[in-house]
Amino acid sequence: MRDAGLTLVEILITMTIMAILASVAMPLSKVSTKRMQEIELRQQLRTIRSAIDLFKLEWNRDGDVLLGPACVKNRLVCKEVSGQYGYPKSLETLLGVKLTGEEATVRGTTMRRYLRNLPIDPLTGKADWLLRCYKDQPKPMSWCGEDVYDVLTQSEAVAIDGTKYQDW
Repeated sequence: MRDAGLTLVEILITMTIMAILASVAMPLSKVSTKRMQEIELRQQLRTIRSAIDLFKLEWNRDGDVLLGPACVKNRLVCKEVSGQYGYPKSLETLLGVKLTGEEATVRGTTMRRYLRNLPIDPLTGKADWLLRCYKDQPKPMSWCGEDVYDVLTQSEAVAIDGTKYQDW
């Protein structure tokens, strides 16, 4: 009569199968974590870039010529918040522009917001974006400080598809 229980061979086979399954699962979890960070980075970049585009549409100017509707209605503020080409002077400008012109008196609105808060870069864990001016080269070494035309991540890492995150 055979005793109830497992033999050493059965235990070794079970352990081997579990080790194989675990070795397959670990790389998949690392890739899925990286993929989630990449998706979040794309969303954050899209959010900031959309806010910059909307700001440009409303506060557009070409030097001293005021073109955008918000710029025309708030002449005093326009040159303070927008650069020479109509882009915001800083990312903080997107958090709120104080209106001074007829729009503020007609609508009762004193602030125009494009972002509720500065999105956090999922790769660095901070809102420390690299900034690019309108007149900068595609890969600037430093920010000119005049306006914010584009944002890039500070991370110099490479994405799953082999591209650099700073090229996104």
